[in-house]
Amino acid sequence: MARILLAEDDYSLRGFLKRALERAGHDVIDCENGDDAIDALEAHGFDLLLTDIVMPGADGIEVARTASARDPDMKIMFISGFAAVALTAAQASPQAKVLAKPVHLKDLVDEVDRMIAA
Repeated sequence: MARILLAEDDYSLRGFLKRALERAGHDVIDCENGDDAIDALEAHGFDLLLTDIVMPGADGIEVARTASARDPDMKIMFISGFAAVALTAAQASPQAKVLAKPVHLKDLVDEVDRMIAA
């Protein structure tokens, strides 16, 4: 079981992702924007950050940089519906995994499990 910080501004998608990850046995803290995610990073320890890239407040890249600065071993996974933005994220955090929206919940859970096991 991993402790996961989920940052996603789309309420419905955030709910689907959180429930799928919790059903897979993970402990998930969810945030609706980047600023709240940065606050959560300051308050809790996480094994993995799963973040949208484009969202209100701090964007996902800024959240990932903050997460990496606090814990260089934290795994980072981006999800985005924008190909150009996903490329920027991959360049900013080369060790991160980038998944394109829409993402199938099973594929997401499988990828999270692989990242945690690595």
